[in-house]
Amino acid sequence: MPVIVDCAVYERGQRVVTKPGVKGVREQASGSDAFVWVGLVEPSAEEFETVRREFDLHELAVEDAVKAHQRPKLEHYGDSLFVVLKTVSYSDSEEVEVGEVMIFVGPGFLVSVRHGPSGGLGSAREDIEQRPELLAHGPSAALYALVDRVVDGYQPVVT
Repeated sequence: MPVIVDCAVYERGQRVVTKPGVKGVREQASGSDAFVWVGLVEPSAEEFETVRREFDLHELAVEDAVKAHQRPKLEHYGDSLFVVLKTVSYSDSEEVEVGEVMIFVGPGFLVSVRHGPSGGLGSAREDIEQRPELLAHGPSAALYALVDRVVDGYQPVVT
């Protein structure tokens, strides 16, 4: 499974063509109406290092994002937020599986890190890309889409 699932720049709610990879992507989204959204799955500390440097992420939050097994929380680090959410889903054997999503949100960027079952997060980006008027609000709209998808995933398990 690839570590980086997607890395995209959005301007005025529309995805734009960019150079591949994370290095230098923040500079590609330097306009006031642009932001970067990077999605990763279970990166190692070494694999996450480029992302940490590109977005100047706080070391303690990065450690939490790489190690996983965190409680749900919202922490403030300088001009960015670090959010931890729990995902839930049913396995094929009808057992509840719990995963985690860690989200870094700052000026001009959102970085999500998934561990374990995603609870259906795969299409969250695709769905919000169909609503450019919402995505034009920047990283907060991407955060909304992820939180909304995680919370929506609770209902089938509760039922």
